[in-house]
Amino acid sequence: MVSYMDYTSPNTNFSFDMNKSRLFTKDRNNYINVLGTAQLNTLENLSLLDIFLSPNNVVEPHIHQNAAELVYCISGSAIVSMLNPFTKQIQNYRITPGKVANVPQGWWHYEVAEAANTHLLAIFDAPTPEFVLGSDLLRLTPAQIMAHTYCLDENQWKNTVAPIKESTIIGPPINCSQREPVQQPAHNSHTQMHQQPYHQQYYPQYYRGFY
Repeated sequence: MVSYMDYTSPNTNFSFDMNKSRLFTKDRNNYINVLGTAQLNTLENLSLLDIFLSPNNVVEPHIHQNAAELVYCISGSAIVSMLNPFTKQIQNYRITPGKVANVPQGWWHYEVAEAANTHLLAIFDAPTPEFVLGSDLLRLTPAQIMAHTYCLDENQWKNTVAPIKESTIIGPPINCSQREPVQQPAHNSHTQMHQQPYHQQYYPQYYRGFY
């Protein structure tokens, strides 16, 4: 029971239409609806993201600093990938209808849709799904700090991240000129990549000149 909730109040809500609570829209096939205590004040320690994706669209790399995430596949197919901070390896899990992948709190992760009409439900053990986006880290960290810290060419770094003008959430952006399909890792239930970092194997265009 929530100690701060007056269940006799006329402002107490027990149902909500998530179709009226859009978090992000890329296009008609790629969008996310949100449900938290701001939308439904009786939720207690729970929140949801209702995610719709078309093939090769990516819920960008991010962390949830306040919650673990359980990703449930309603339709379609997606790869849920996460960086295990203890093994320093990327773990990849294909989920199809009825299957789930669990992302512990604070783990760097992302989802890539493999099929048309992919529909995912992300469930969080927190009243609001807070997040830190990879696009914000890249575009808002000063270029001189990135260059100095990782021994990079500062101008090359600036040119690389210059197209990231705002938070991405679902990528690639509509105006992206690089339309190469995402290559998914060969795996059974999950794969840990040993030969080369996952991003360098499957997104080499973003790393040319840096490694």
